[in-house]
Amino acid sequence: MRRPARLFTTETQRHREPKDKSKRPEKERSPLCPIVTRHSPLVTGGSLCLCVSVVSLAFVMLACRRRERPLYAVIPKGQANAFWQTVHAGAAAEAKEVGVDIDWNGPALESDFTRQITIVDDFINRHVDGIVLAPNDRDALAPAIHRVHEAGIPLTVIDSGANTDEYVSFVATDNYGGGVMGARRLGQILGKRGNVALIANAPGSASTLAREQGFEDTLAKEFPEIKLVARQYGMAEYARSLTVTEDILTAHPELNGLFASNESSAVGAVQGVKGRGLAGKIKVVGFDSSPKLLDDLRSGSIDALVVQDPFQMAYTGLKTLIDSRAGRQPPKRIDLPPTLVTHDSLSEPKIQQLINPDIQKYLR
Repeated sequence: MRRPARLFTTETQRHREPKDKSKRPEKERSPLCPIVTRHSPLVTGGSLCLCVSVVSLAFVMLACRRRERPLYAVIPKGQANAFWQTVHAGAAAEAKEVGVDIDWNGPALESDFTRQITIVDDFINRHVDGIVLAPNDRDALAPAIHRVHEAGIPLTVIDSGANTDEYVSFVATDNYGGGVMGARRLGQILGKRGNVALIANAPGSASTLAREQGFEDTLAKEFPEIKLVARQYGMAEYARSLTVTEDILTAHPELNGLFASNESSAVGAVQGVKGRGLAGKIKVVGFDSSPKLLDDLRSGSIDALVVQDPFQMAYTGLKTLIDSRAGRQPPKRIDLPPTLVTHDSLSEPKIQQLINPDIQKYLR
């Protein structure tokens, strides 16, 4: 199994294709881009010379600052887990194919929407050619998306929605359908009866709210003898997810199953179950994958994972902006189907390709 992607120590990552120096000799500093000092001839002549020189210099400096290739910003919800590194790789793959540059920058924590808003505004000020954004909060990021729109910068939303339609396209997993899939799996392995709990992600995150709604709706409609006895937020943090799982296990010793709606909540849920010696006895169905979760799937501590394709999500998200720039109109919404991964299906080639993309190929 491939090793997980390394976490980045810097917050912003710029990707450019290496230049072939034999074909692209390094340019010398243009004589038209001088450094002006108070003693320069440009500022010591008459007033007419000064005006002409200043205007000329402004145009020259603008030309000097022009980018060689289009630059697109990719802003994830966070950078703390393997999911976002795969998103990073997918965007880098598309950028490499079409010959553009990307800047990758996001908050350290998925709950830090204030930092994400600041990053969006920074990219507006840099006049990037487009933005791919995974909003941390569907309401809080809507004004920032409006500012992007007002600046004339095309933006595509990925992973999680926002309460606005001022975007080129919305590319995401069918999250509601993923919640339905998780509920049906848990209902099946529990024999359509029992007590279950939900370890949710965080309020305001549209993607995980849709998963949680799909899970709850399906239990109510298709499994009336399965009772949802507890529902708590892990706040997109491993430690918090573990704590709320332990609280639920203490309050509900009769619990039969757990559904966790994202990677961090799934990690916390399975750690809580293992810590009480209940692995395999309490059935756990999680959302997303990581090396740790896949190990728990192999050992039987997790029964199943509902898995997304974050590589394809980011690849497609950036492609919608490239297409839009070229005059092609992408669909307003693109839904990517989730996949249920179990111990028995884990070794299938298509599953291995989904859960182990060669992200280092693109993030070197």
